[in-house]
Amino acid sequence: MNALPSRAESATPALREAAARATRRYLNDRGDCEADSLYALMLAEMEMGLLAEVLKHCEGNQSRAAAVLGINRATLRKKLEAHGLL
Repeated sequence: MNALPSRAESATPALREAAARATRRYLNDRGDCEADSLYALMLAEMEMGLLAEVLKHCEGNQSRAAAVLGINRATLRKKLEAHGLL
């Protein structure tokens, strides 16, 4: 008997594809130009969106948001400050 995938397992390919689409679009928009520091740029942009959406989902409750993200609340605050989200 096959078990149904968990929500997290079924979301992983969708997240991966969304990231791939965003990367393709960015590279296509850039054309033949070299993309400088694409890795750092993508991580920063994805992290900012992730933090903002999880915080909104948790109605601004940083403790709950940190738990959802699987990080310490102090780490969350540090990241929010770094991205200007506080």
